[in-house]
Amino acid sequence: MGAWKWGYSPKVEKFIPLGSFSADRYLIIATRVIENLGWKLSHVSATGIIAYTSISFQSYSEEVSIRINSNFALFKSECIGVQMLFTDYGKNEQNMERFFNEFEYVEYHLEGIWEQEMDAFEQLKATQDDSYFERAPLVNKDKIKNVLYLFYPQKGYRVTPVIVLINIFFWLFCVVFLNIAIVLYIRGKLGQQGDVFQLQSLYLKLGANSRALVLKGEWWRLLTQQFMHFSFFHLFFNMYALIYIGLMVEPKLGSTKTLVVYILSGVCGGILSVGMHTTGIMGGASGPILGMFGALLALMLCKAFEKNANKALFISTAILVAYMLINGAFTRRVDNAAHIGGLISGFVICYLLYNERPFRVGMPVAVRYMVSILLVVLTAGLSILWMPNYQQKEFEKLQGDFLENSRAFNQVYYIERSFPKAQKLQIIQSSGLDKWRANQHIVKQMEQLVLDEKYQLRRRYNSKMAEKGYLLASLMYKQTEAGNKQYQREINAVMIEMSELGEELRQRLEKIE
Repeated sequence: MGAWKWGYSPKVEKFIPLGSFSADRYLIIATRVIENLGWKLSHVSATGIIAYTSISFQSYSEEVSIRINSNFALFKSECIGVQMLFTDYGKNEQNMERFFNEFEYVEYHLEGIWEQEMDAFEQLKATQDDSYFERAPLVNKDKIKNVLYLFYPQKGYRVTPVIVLINIFFWLFCVVFLNIAIVLYIRGKLGQQGDVFQLQSLYLKLGANSRALVLKGEWWRLLTQQFMHFSFFHLFFNMYALIYIGLMVEPKLGSTKTLVVYILSGVCGGILSVGMHTTGIMGGASGPILGMFGALLALMLCKAFEKNANKALFISTAILVAYMLINGAFTRRVDNAAHIGGLISGFVICYLLYNERPFRVGMPVAVRYMVSILLVVLTAGLSILWMPNYQQKEFEKLQGDFLENSRAFNQVYYIERSFPKAQKLQIIQSSGLDKWRANQHIVKQMEQLVLDEKYQLRRRYNSKMAEKGYLLASLMYKQTEAGNKQYQREINAVMIEMSELGEELRQRLEKIE
């Protein structure tokens, strides 16, 4: 088994001196080798060959190329898709070994038919475009000489590194801002005495996404949330994916259109995220990154790549996108709504921008830009109109009062036997009947609020608890007034029912969450 190759885009390369071989002779043998190995031949010309291996469980498909450079041939086997753990599991080394082992066999069996092979190759070269090597799917990766090149704008890769750098610098700014806030809080210069340190509120100040705030008119959060990351690893893996997909999409789509796809699909991902998450904060570049993957799928549909390259790219991209969506569906704290919204919108927007005749209707490029923006604006506007503006904050304030009254009822359980009857009745009245009557009034206020399923469940629980609590306090009052245990069985039954209500609420909330 070959040695594993590690890196951003795992590959093996080998320079082969041609010696007495002519370039054409070498390429003829290489073409037959590729056919014998069952690899899909994508391009053959005087300057070289490109082929694609079949899919495997080790590292999807690989691009195998042979470039003629002066008196040398450069053999390269490179993984197409993002590799798990950044390794090719030895597949590229295996490709090289298989190629050179087969090379000797083919060379021997072509000895007697060189003239007709040369004629056929000359005819084939006449039909090929030598410039295809400059448009091949992985050509931009060859320009990345070291890790610093990933952040350097260059031809066919201008807007992606700029977006990456904005994400990195914004994350660094957030880190500095949050650390300063923590220091000020510790020194007592941030907030009032007794205030709890609210990390979420600081992220909101920095531009995180929030359903309540977006529905109140802060639509700019749909843009700023695309550059918000909550940890180094959140940033690292998003930027890794962005660089990979940017190297694939931007050369075909162009820098301006790539930027438009990134921003607009990020907005759409943010809208769906707002629709699916009624509380909490959201942020991250994964929405627009999935938009870029959607754009790559649209480019494949539009046949932007050669047929065999298209197939290899589709397999690796489909596996990666499926992994991200499945992982998002089963992982807490992953915003899969943003992923899905970004993927679908990225596909549609790229399809519109790349095609001169989308849906068989001729459109100038300016019109296609306007249609794309209009679709996103309409989607945002209709979604915001459709989404109910839940009143969680108002509920939480009332819930605090409800719980305070409920805790006050605990005083009833600690009434001393030695207390006079009048004092006992007064405690049950003030800490029991009055508090539960107040809670019944709070529930009526809660019923006026627009709430999501989880909060509606809590409201129904509060309503039942207020009813049972008042009944319990009433029974206790009657028993104290009578001076005997005639109501004890009823009191015990109500207390059991209240306990069961709490357990039922906990179980139903777990199912929702």
